[in-house]
Amino acid sequence: MSFSRAARAARVGQHGLGGEPGRELRQELCPVLRRDLRRRFAAGAIILMIFVLASFSISCGTSSSKTVAANHIAYITLPDAGSVLMLQINGTTGSITAETQTPQVQGTSPTGLALLPSRKFLYAANSRANTISTYKVAADGTLTLAGSPIQGNQAEGPNVALIDPTGQYLAVSNNFSNNISVFQIDAGTGALTEVAGSPFPANANPTEMVFTPTGQFLYVTNPSIKTVTGFSFANGLLTQLTTSPVISGSGASDLVIDLSGRFLYVANVSATNPQPNQATVGNISAFTIDSGTGALTPITGSPFTSTDGVGPSALVIDPTGELLYAMTPGTSFSIWCFTINEENGQLAAVPDSPFSLTAGGLFALFDPSGNYLYIGSNSGINGYTYSQSSGDPASITGKAFATQVSPGKMVFSQ
Repeated sequence: MSFSRAARAARVGQHGLGGEPGRELRQELCPVLRRDLRRRFAAGAIILMIFVLASFSISCGTSSSKTVAANHIAYITLPDAGSVLMLQINGTTGSITAETQTPQVQGTSPTGLALLPSRKFLYAANSRANTISTYKVAADGTLTLAGSPIQGNQAEGPNVALIDPTGQYLAVSNNFSNNISVFQIDAGTGALTEVAGSPFPANANPTEMVFTPTGQFLYVTNPSIKTVTGFSFANGLLTQLTTSPVISGSGASDLVIDLSGRFLYVANVSATNPQPNQATVGNISAFTIDSGTGALTPITGSPFTSTDGVGPSALVIDPTGELLYAMTPGTSFSIWCFTINEENGQLAAVPDSPFSLTAGGLFALFDPSGNYLYIGSNSGINGYTYSQSSGDPASITGKAFATQVSPGKMVFSQ
């Protein structure tokens, strides 16, 4: 990863890191600067780089060191309990403590979560009730239902909720009605108003969604037909790309875009692999994104897979933008880790991947400080530290944080 790309990624902030001013920049630059000092610069350039480091007041430490951070607040949906649980994340240890829980409403099954950038309102997609709940977020992080849940027009099975990069619109994939609802957000009250033309057809069973960093394009997986459908996005309106949908693989589930906005990766849960990877079930398709048209083009060597493991269904890119993790259920060969080639988007497994650690395929995300990786399983949340140089994860708690019922999605507030 080049110095310029790291700086660009820090400005874009696509990975959603928060915390004290400058922390993200230090985390993006430290591993890059160390590598560049070793392999690119002669003695004179090293002196210049030292001057730059002093100017930025960067303290890098070792490649696996972590920045000590304040505690964080997170939220997680509990579909079978009909509620949203507030969590406290210890910034020093990464441990999780349960805080308040919204009143349980049976028959709602909240799944998807989306938090406004202002952190004033949180939205939950209630997949069984076919509604969307709006919660007001207090200064201490507690949630209060803001009015009655609303129902989108011709929307059944709302699944994933996603706010566009401008913070003005909420998109919700409707798994049963095969469309995507889009709502305009009132920044003052949090109220949702469905835009004209919504819902927008999105092919069969649209599920996971992702915006490009610019917000110009949106992509959604269609697991039942092995595809990814792409849209242009402007003023709340979705227009399917003429080059869409594209074939990804069997059980196309989660998807993620790299920090530069140039590459799209899709986890194909049940795809079969030819020799020499027949022991592995599932792979990751990789595409380049045309910045002008949004068209997806398969990357040479795609799909990529592991030497062993079954069913990758959750993807996440680390804060440096150099590592892609794929999560599978279980404990055997359950965490895959790849380096991302910044020039062509190709994936290469790190030396110790796959890792036989307790994982899960429900979700994967890093905390706002970039120190810890959290993975959702049917029994709760598994937390790990990780090496920024090798990618190796290590358990931070020794056991999962139990949620009693299977969680849905998780978001961080601060």
